[in-house]
Order: sequence, then structure tokens, then C-alpha cells
Amino acid sequence: MPATPTTDPLQRERDHLASSRAALRAMREDVQSLDLRDVTGTWVSAVVLQNQIQARIAALADLADTPLFFGRLDYLHAISEELSEGGGGENFYIGRRHVHDADGDPMVIDWRAPVSQPFYRATRTDPMDVERRRRFGYTGGELTAYEDEHLTDPAETDTASALLAAEIEKPRVGPMRDIVATIQPEQDEIVRSDVTGTICVQGAPGTGKTAVGLHRVAYLLYAHRERLARTGTLVIGPNTAFLSYIEQVLPALGELDVAQATVQQLVGHVEVKGEDTAEAARLKGDARMAEVLRRAVRSGITLPTEPCVVVRGSRRWRVPVHELIEIIEELKGREIRYGAAGEALPQRIAHAVLLKMEQGGEAPDDRVQDAVARNTAVKAVVKQCWPPVDPAKLVLRLLSEPEFLAACAEGALTAEEQRAVLWPKPGRSVKTARWTAADAVLVDEAADLVQRTPSLGHVVLDEAQDLSPMQYRAVGRRCTTGSATVLGDLAQGTTPWATASWPDALHHLGKAGAHVEELTKGFRVPEEVIAYASRLLPAIAPGLAPATSVRDTPDSLTIRQVADGELTEAVIAACRRALENEGSTGLIAADARIPLLAEALTAAGLPHLSPGTETSAEARLTLVPASLAKGLEYDYVVLDEPTAVITGEPDERTGLRRLYVALTRAVSGLAVLHAEPLPEQLQ
Repeated sequence: MPATPTTDPLQRERDHLASSRAALRAMREDVQSLDLRDVTGTWVSAVVLQNQIQARIAALADLADTPLFFGRLDYLHAISEELSEGGGGENFYIGRRHVHDADGDPMVIDWRAPVSQPFYRATRTDPMDVERRRRFGYTGGELTAYEDEHLTDPAETDTASALLAAEIEKPRVGPMRDIVATIQPEQDEIVRSDVTGTICVQGAPGTGKTAVGLHRVAYLLYAHRERLARTGTLVIGPNTAFLSYIEQVLPALGELDVAQATVQQLVGHVEVKGEDTAEAARLKGDARMAEVLRRAVRSGITLPTEPCVVVRGSRRWRVPVHELIEIIEELKGREIRYGAAGEALPQRIAHAVLLKMEQGGEAPDDRVQDAVARNTAVKAVVKQCWPPVDPAKLVLRLLSEPEFLAACAEGALTAEEQRAVLWPKPGRSVKTARWTAADAVLVDEAADLVQRTPSLGHVVLDEAQDLSPMQYRAVGRRCTTGSATVLGDLAQGTTPWATASWPDALHHLGKAGAHVEELTKGFRVPEEVIAYASRLLPAIAPGLAPATSVRDTPDSLTIRQVADGELTEAVIAACRRALENEGSTGLIAADARIPLLAEALTAAGLPHLSPGTETSAEARLTLVPASLAKGLEYDYVVLDEPTAVITGEPDERTGLRRLYVALTRAVSGLAVLHAEPLPEQLQ
């Protein structure tokens, strides 16, 4: 006998969850059972198809601790076949991926599908034909609650969603989670922006700008998969700890083929062994260095003084000096890549020879032109007038030879600036030179001047406010024919070259026409904490509006001054108290105090991790140098000696910005402990 349908709404939803998981398993088993024998013509196509199938199997994995769906939409009217991914009904379960039953009817709709958009955008004033929006609550992967909003019922008033708040406030153990269940309308507009446009998001701490950027990638891969599969996508973060923290977000959304890198990894042409002074790094990151490098790359171009004589058989063909000069000057004037021009030069000389052959009564074809281009005399002219350039060797010479730098930097850098840029000791070879991070960016610029850097379809650049103009250029040439999502907060800029304004940054990126969005509504940082940190804004970013938070968490901020010599003991005690709560704890301190605190934690028997290491039930405390705190978040933060964070930076403004970052990493509670007086703005 068929089972009697239950009248319990929660049980019906649990039954649908169980059926959906079974359908997902069936979808995966269908792919696993595919027999590829006798399907492909060659071993190459067989390998390609097998790789595609393995990727599909991985994308259909059912993550037990990740809810398969998190919401439901009940429409007032039937949805068109095209818009509903084949559903045609009025009730749709919204989840991280599409799931269909054996007949092909959808059981879960991908959150990126058009029919899912009202889940994030519908309001009582604009219900978007949605009668009811239902949110689901989960505990350990089990569906435990639901909550309804009747958007067309005039008798129902607006109330804050308890399940939405609970989802936002879930303890943060392990890497960053997706926010697919909690995306807000203003965030959704950014996520679903068109692939052809670049968008810049200025976001205060806790506004979800990083998550928005990652979900935008997932949306673009859904809406433009074929296009981006050809051109590729890339997420760029400030450091490897940050990338480790966010690396599980896209796989949880079913996207496995998005590359991640730091700017330093992008420009890894040379091995970084040295470190610049702040002034040298600032100058090497200045956009004027692009012109200096352009001149350096072209410095070897010379004009011929002898004609080019090509011997073929019994005849000699002569290209006079003035014709050679015209060809070279024309190539110089076109401003094409140096290497491309060098490849075109022998063909241009060969073409001049072919014209003379035709005038002499011969009928040469393209094969003859190619042969002439390879002629010894032509190759000698090219080598003399347009010599090959090795980017690393060129930059090595530029930073080692004062005379060469002076010639290339005339009118661009002052004599004092040139002395600051030069290496203290000249480099002897590319392999032994003590390259710095800023030098590597210069090598990348030179490499692009010689040969064009391949462009990707879409690039997400996070913590962009810390990039120098030359670093922006390095990122920009990786999306010259694609688009970008630029994420950052001007108030969190902590490098000597930190971005002053987004229009300037977008200009250097090559995306001057990009649209700038500002997110000021916070979801992560409690109101009490963000209000306290915002006291620093007039000193560090006068033009920015203070952020507000949707979360009013009483007693989320404690500030305690202790006597000299008792600070470390008080910090250890604060960590113990934080660990009594569920979730992760971050102990943030000035970089110089990290060894002392690490020793104290070990002596106190408190296991601790380094940033980028996944927390576990046994180790939920992470010891975080202030320089690596950016982009990270913890349920509870203990901040050690704010003044030490400030004095650890080259100047007070940068130090205050570093402190602003440290103050805004907490989700549930922040404890500030200090022995020295707090900065004036926080007193």
C-alpha cells in the first residue's frame, strides 16, 4: 500500500529533502555508469570526455553538512517553461545546484536561475508574483525548522527573519562559508551584474564584499559557462592565508574550475629573495615606471647604416638604407608589442625585396617571401636594429646601472628618485639577484611590453585597496578583453602605496569606465563593534560613510586596561573565556608580539593555529599577526595591545588603518586588552 501523505508541514519538507538527495545520488550514478567505449574516435577525445565526466561527477557530490536547499518560493501564477528550467509549476525549492527526478522535473532549482531571483529581491512592495517565501533552518545537515513570509498578505507585517539572522550568526569554524542563503537585495544586484561590465565594490568590514565577489563568479559561470570555459576565471587575493580561507566557497556551489592566486604568484617570473625600503617599493609601484620600462625595452632599437643585400641564385637584391629606416620607424610608431614588431620586421624587409623581384620580371609567391625573411642578411639587419629583449635581464640592468636608468627615466623620475630605485648592490645575474616583490612586477610589465599577456574572461580582485598602480596594471592585463570584479575598502589600505580613490585605481587597471557600488550595511560585525572601529574613519578615510550593522549584539565589545607586565597573562585569560563559546577565536596582535604570545599560549596549554590553517574541534584558536588579519573573520577576537599594532607600521595613518582592520574581524564578540593608552580616537 502507498504511504499515507503526512499532514505535518515540517515532515513534508524533510521528505522532500530526502527525495531530493536520492535524486541527486541517482544523477551522479547515471554519470558514473556511462560507458565510454566505442564512443570517441581518438584517444585524445576519449581523455577529454573522461575528464569532463569526472568533473561532472565531482560537481554532483552531495555534501552531507551542506543543505541541499535553503528556501522555497510559492508563486501566485504558473511560471513559463523557459524561466522555470522545465518546472512549469508554482512551488520551487531554491538550493545550491539543480536537482531533477527520473522524469527530468526539477526538485531543486539552482539559486542562479532566473526563477530563483525573487528569493533575494521580492519585497512586500514588490512581491514579484511571489505569494510566500519560505526559509529553512538546519542543524548538522538536518532540516529542523522553517519560516514563512506571506508577501501578498496585507495583514502580515514586516518582521526580522530569525532564521536569516541565525544563518548569518552561525559559528565560523573552518574556512569561509558561502552566503547563498543570506544574499541581500543590494548584494544580489552586484552578483547578477552582466559579464561584459567591470564593477568595483567599496565595502565596509562585514558587508560581505568578498562573498559577493565569489558568488558573482559562480553566477557568471552559470549564466555564461561556455564563454568563460574558453577564457577562464581567476580569483586574486592578498595572501595565501586568505586564499586558503575562501577556497571552499566555490566548490560548495558546484564550481571547481576557478583558479586562485596572489598578485605575487601572477608575476612569478623571478624568485623573490629581497625586500625594498618603503620608499623604494612605493616608487617601483608608481605608474611612471611603466614609461621608464617602455623606454628601456625600446632602448636597443637602432637605425641601419648599411643597405640589406639579399643574394638569390645569381641575382642580388638591394634594400637601401632609407627604405630600411622607413620600415623600422613605421614599426616604432605603431606602438605594437616589441616582440611582435621584431617578428614582423623580417617579413617587412622580405616584402620590400619581393617588390624589387616583381619589378625585375620575376613572379615570387609567399613561399619566396618566407625564404627571404629567413635569409642571413635579413636576419643580421633584424638582430642589429631590433635585438631580442629578455625582460628579467632588462630590469636587472635597469636597476643595476645608474647610467642606463638615468637615460630611460629622464623626465619621469628625479635624480633622487632614481637613486632610491637602484639596488644597493648591482645584480650579477637573474638567478643570483636579490629580487624584491616590486621588482617582480616590473619584470612582468617588461614581459608584457615584449609579448602580450593572455587575457582571461573574468577576474575577481579582492583587497584591491592595497595594490600599487603597477600591480593594478599587472592584474589589468590579465583581463584586457574580459571583465573584472574589484573588491576593497579604502579605509583598510595599509601599504605605502594604498589606493586613494577608486577612479584612480580603475584607471590603472584599464577599466576606467567601471561602475562603483558602495556597501555600507554590515551583516558580520556587530553594531557595537563597527561603531567603535568607525571612530577611526575621520583620520584614515575622511570621505567614507560609517558602516551600520543589522546585528545589535549586546555586550559584544569589551575594553580592558591592565597594568604593565600583566598584559600577556590577561590576553591568555581572555582567550580561555572566548573558547568557552562555540565557534572560532582569533588572537590578533602586532607582528612583533607574535613569538612572545605563541610561547605564552604553548606554556598555558592552549593549542593554536596559524592563519590559513583549518580549525577543528581540538584547535579553535588562531594566532594572527595584524599584517595577515585582512579578509579573515572569527566568532570571537581578542585584540592585544592596539598601540603596538599602530607603532608596528611605518607611519601613524597606516598604523590606524591596520588597527581598523584588526578591530573589525569579530562576528560575535571583541575583547580589546591594552597596557599602553589607546589612540586618541578610541579614548
